[in-house]
Amino acid sequence: MARFPATRTGLAVGLAVGIGSLWLAVAPAVEAHGDVTPQPVDVSRLPPLGAEWRRSNPYRGNPVAIEIGKSAYNQNCARCHGLEAISGGIAPDLRYLEPGDAGDEWYIERFHHGSARDGKVYMPAFGETLGQEAGWAICAWLETVPAE
Repeated sequence: MARFPATRTGLAVGLAVGIGSLWLAVAPAVEAHGDVTPQPVDVSRLPPLGAEWRRSNPYRGNPVAIEIGKSAYNQNCARCHGLEAISGGIAPDLRYLEPGDAGDEWYIERFHHGSARDGKVYMPAFGETLGQEAGWAICAWLETVPAE
């Protein structure tokens, strides 16, 4: 490995070379959407919804659900759908979900089952891992984010 003088510039260059080498070593193993580790969501302050998945959002307008949903979104969704739900183009911009039951059905279908095309995972299934309480809390928060 190349040696650099012990200066800030030398340290920065050395660090960049080291990180670049590490990235090249692991880059082939990285998959865009298929290798996501869901982060747990504490839904203990929400009314439980039971085992049967709802077709419309029971937490719409619930301030506790909105608070939990924002945190859950940032932990589990922002990496693909963007900070504050503003997509950078990798995944759909969730600020433009159709309001009401039609949008709810599309949303929960994707959240619960994920999405794949031609054998590639575009969105992992979060339903069994995070549960519908977390899913609907995220949806409740998304409804509060302005589209403009």
